Amino acid sequence: MGEHSMDWTGRVAFISGGVSGLGFGIARAFSDAGMRLALSYRNEAYRSKAAAWFAANGREEPLWVKLDVTDRARFGAVADEVVAHFGAVHVVVNNAGVSVFGNTAEAAHADYDWIMGVNFGGVVNGVVAFLPKLQAASGRRHIVNIASMAAYLSGPQAGIYTASKFAVRGLTESLRYNLVPLGIGCSLVCPALVATNAWDSAFRRPAAFADSGFGAVDKGELETFGKAFEAGMDPQEAGRRILAGMSEDRGLIFTHPEFAEDFKAIYEESLAALPQDVAPPERLEVERMRRAANKAALAGQVISINDLT
Repeated sequence: MGEHSMDWTGRVAFISGGVSGLGFGIARAFSDAGMRLALSYRNEAYRSKAAAWFAANGREEPLWVKLDVTDRARFGAVADEVVAHFGAVHVVVNNAGVSVFGNTAEAAHADYDWIMGVNFGGVVNGVVAFLPKLQAASGRRHIVNIASMAAYLSGPQAGIYTASKFAVRGLTESLRYNLVPLGIGCSLVCPALVATNAWDSAFRRPAAFADSGFGAVDKGELETFGKAFEAGMDPQEAGRRILAGMSEDRGLIFTHPEFAEDFKAIYEESLAALPQDVAPPERLEVERMRRAANKAALAGQVISINDLT
């Protein structure tokens, strides 16, 4: 790490869902690093609680922007507002998300539309609205997309949530290659349990998506599940780890160490699932070229479809 790689002083960061939970943890870590902030919010009570922290710590007040991340027109207007207020924007953290559980075999279209719309669509909208602004800025710039360890770990209880996080992972890993030539960093963040209120999303389901296949929310059951989050990592600590990963320009940032067993199983199952025959030379050559193109892209080369054949 270079001497100045930790220096984000004066850089402007936009964080969606930045007034509570992990987003607020990231906001505090960024503020500690001397960054200027624009934070989106939906809940007025969370916003005033966040504002109290900045005031109590003698920090510059963030620019507060009301935003539903599924609202594309509003997202575009927010990007304009941030630039009008600060003169530029350098870091975008697409953090807002909903954490919804239920049996995927019972899911209705409304469940897919809501969860994918926020968790994947919200990231897409953030990238489309803010990327031109980042390109117009200079110096150190970065896009951070918050996924989850669910981007790697599947299970029986949150299939649509998991699909949304796999989608964020695929988008972010691919986008990284395209941003290198533009001088913009790109990180996928996969946190695990953080001490937040993320578990209560089902209580805040919009009326437009009320037609759920999951049935009525069992308040008691959900609150018992929410208690597990109390064991989670402090959000500000997670924020510091994310900032450190950005400073090292890491494409993949894991905040939690407890997953070696899972990755070993994924690796072993993946290798075991490959057929044991030998691939023909012409197919091997296609894959060799793909790997070489990926490597060249990370070194800053613009890759077109012609580089793959």
